[in-house]
Order: sequence, then structure tokens, then C-alpha cells
Amino acid sequence: MLELLRIRDLALIEDAELEFASGMNALTGETGAGKSFIVRAIDFLTGEPMGADLVRPGKDKAVVEAVFVAEGENGAPEDLIIRRELAAETGRSRVYVNDRLASLETLRELKPGLVLHTSQHGQQKLLQPAFQQRILDGFLAAPELPAERDAALAGVRAVQAARQELAERMETLSRQREFLEFQREEIGRVNPLPGEEDELLVRKEALKGRERLEEARARALEALLGEVPLAARLGELARALAQLAPFDDSFDADREAAEDFRHQLSALDARIRRLRLDEGEDDIEAIEARLFELAKLKRKLNKGLDEIVDLGRQVEENLSFLDSCALDAKRLEREEAQAAQALGAVLERLNAARKDAADRLCARLGQELAGLGFSEYARVEFAFEPAPVYSGPEGELCELRGRLFWVPNPGQPPRPLDKIASGGELSRFLLALAGLQAESARPTLIFDEVDAGIGGHTLTRVGERLQALAARQQMILITHWPQLARLADRHFQVRKDVVDGMTYTGCARLDQAAIAAELARMSGVTA
Repeated sequence: MLELLRIRDLALIEDAELEFASGMNALTGETGAGKSFIVRAIDFLTGEPMGADLVRPGKDKAVVEAVFVAEGENGAPEDLIIRRELAAETGRSRVYVNDRLASLETLRELKPGLVLHTSQHGQQKLLQPAFQQRILDGFLAAPELPAERDAALAGVRAVQAARQELAERMETLSRQREFLEFQREEIGRVNPLPGEEDELLVRKEALKGRERLEEARARALEALLGEVPLAARLGELARALAQLAPFDDSFDADREAAEDFRHQLSALDARIRRLRLDEGEDDIEAIEARLFELAKLKRKLNKGLDEIVDLGRQVEENLSFLDSCALDAKRLEREEAQAAQALGAVLERLNAARKDAADRLCARLGQELAGLGFSEYARVEFAFEPAPVYSGPEGELCELRGRLFWVPNPGQPPRPLDKIASGGELSRFLLALAGLQAESARPTLIFDEVDAGIGGHTLTRVGERLQALAARQQMILITHWPQLARLADRHFQVRKDVVDGMTYTGCARLDQAAIAAELARMSGVTA
């Protein structure tokens, strides 16, 4: 039950607070005063979109909040507080449930148990065969069947898509087979390895370094061991310096330096002879030949070596796929047959359930309509047409889709509701359907001028039905008929005023005196 509704800074409403009764709550007022907009605020609160242009000019955001009383897990009543804010700058909204941030999906999940809104717009929806089918599915004894149908159909379509993808790939690769085999032969003949070219270049550079080393080593040994070895000449120099020392003792130091250097040359000779690079088994001519072979393959395929290695792997995969795809095609064919069989089983159950639901719904609708002023001979029925949902090798699978037919008067053949129903008849159809739809969850019923096109004795019958529904569950009724407004347990008047050049929409609960005045206004009675 909707206990309290507050609207702030939404369009013409600056601040309105409504405390509803548990039975029938009537909203009345002049045309254009903003009655339907209050109901629109409830829709916004329960998940419907609303544009940023509806935030009151000059305000940062609009806020709609409400207190619902719901039955808790232990059966005791519990408050459910919902607030939704609409930002003027961005048009984005924020949702709070019991003061905790929530999502729009949460609101949509809560809505069926909170409100059921029926409006004049619903008359146009009622004329749509797809909407009529959704109504019928709402009365299935096994309400999970449409979801099972969707899941089974999605499974079939997934396999069909896989088969289509496989067939397209087979066709494409079959056209390319000759070229793929040419690429495989060219790549296989050279058989390049990942990173092989870089490795060969490193080895080639190492061989060139070995050549430079041998050349430098030979020159060093030649300098040390030429026709007259450098060590022998240093020995002669040392002996000559020794002969000079008696004449000048400073030559002793020079002689010692020459002797030291002669000994160093001996060690240097040994070090140079020991200096060698690991010769290994590399052959620079073989490396050059391999690099040339790789370069030729790169030119032929117009790709880098790493790309060619990847291409070789892809070519092998594609050719292997072509060799094995027949098995995959057979496997997918079996899977599609199994998925189609599962879909057929679900459709069989769904079609039977829809026929059963149609019988029960039409019987109930006939009773409801008889209580709303229709002829006791009026008959409602669903006509079913098979609609293909799958076509495959095993044949076609169809689901039965129902369209609402009725006979308002005896002696007439059944005709589609959208072909013969008047506005007043559609209003009563909506009222009857809403009463049946709300039997289990018992949400707050919102009727927005559902009494359009009705008058006279029929209006009295509608009033009686509205009273009976309001005794069962809470109702918010927007009406222009005083005959209906007078039945309300609580009466609110919506009015539009201009103050200091600004327009405001307000909503006030009426006392008995004000109710009498409002009913007189609605009746066109002047004081």
C-alpha cells in the first residue's frame, strides 16, 4: 500500500505531500491542473524514465519519495521507503531504497508488487495483438514457460549461428585451398623457426669477431717474434746500458726497466698465444646461405620472418580445419536437432498452457464484464494462430499466439477486439483486466481516467466494481465523474495557481465541506 507520496521541484509542483487511505483515493481537478502528472511521478518513482526538462526551473534536482507498507517475511507490516532524484544538469537519476543506494533494476523488480497503473494510453496498448499475448501469458499456470521458451530458442539459434559460421568459413577456405597449399609448401621447404634470423645474425657477427681477433693476434705475435724478437733486442739494450752505468750511474735504473720489460714480454707472448674464441661448428658460408634462403622466402611472401612463422601455423590450422570440418558439421547438426527437440517440447507445453489460460481468463473476463454493464450474452475468446519460431532440417516449429476476440451482442460472429470496441468498452475491459491481474500481488491500483467514454447506468456499474476492488486493495482514481469521486474514502483536489508570475500545481486533501463543493463543481452546479 502507498501510504505517503512527496513530490518536490518537479515541473509545476514545488512541494506536494499526499497521505493516501487504504481504500479508494480520488484525484480530481480541472483539465490540465496536473492530476495525471502526479501519477507520472509515481511511475518515475517505480522505474519509468523522465527528462531533465521536467525539473522545476531554477532548481538543481527534482525529488519524488514515497512510503509503501508491505508485508514482511514474518507477516508483519514493514515500511519500504523509496526515493528517486532527477538531476537538472545531467538528466541522470539516483535511486534510494530504505536510504540505501539502489539500481533501476531493483525498482523494476519491486514495481509489480507496488503499483499497477491503468490509463487511457492502456486502451491503445490493449488493441495491439502483442500486448494481448502478454496479458494472456500473465495468466499462465506455469508462468516460467515463456522464459523457458526464450532460453530454448536462444540455444537453437546459438547452434544455428555456429553452423552458419562454420559453413561460411568452409566456403571461404575451400576457395583459398590451392593458395593455402602453395603457402604451406613454400614455408615447409624453408621451415623457418621463430627468431631464427636474429640468431643467425648474432652468430655471423660472432664469426666476424673471431676473424678480427685472429688478425690482431697474428700482428701482435709478429711484432713480438719478428726476424729479431723484441725480447732479444731488449736483452742487448740491457747489456749496453750496463756498460754505460760505470760512466753514469743513472743508467742502472734504465737497465733495470729494460730487464723488467723483457720479462713482461715473455708473459705477454704466452697470453697472446692463449687468447682464442670458441671455434664451435659454425660455418660463415652456411650461415650466409641460410640467411639468403630466409630473405628469399620473405620477398616471395612479402612478410617478415615472424609473420611467416605465424602464417605457417595459421595455414596448417586452416588446412587441418578443412580436413576435419565435416565432422564438426555433423556434430553441430546433431546439436541443432537436440536443441530443436528441446524447443519443441517447451513449445508443446507452452501452447497447451496458453489454451488452458485462455479458457480460464475468458471465463473470468466474461464474469467481470457482465458486472460492468455488458450484455450477459457477451463472449470473450482468444483466437490462436501458429507463428513459426524455428525452421530447420527437421521441419518447422510454431508457437500459438493468441489474439483477443469478442462478441459484445448475441447473434454476431467473434471479431478482433481492436476492430469493434469503442472507447468506453475498452475502458471497462481495462478495468476488468486490472482487477484480475492484481488478484495475487495486491499492488496499489492506479486508474487514470479509465472511466473515459462511460456514462449513465454503465457508470454506476463501473462505480460498484471500483468500490469492490477498493475494498480488496488500495486504489488511486483520477476521474472527472462526480458519481465516482463521491465513492472515495479520501478525496484530493489538484489545482493550478499563478503567484507572482509563477505557476504552481498543488494537491490538497479535502474535508467534507470541500468535497461537497468539488463534487458540485464537477457536476457543473454553480452556487
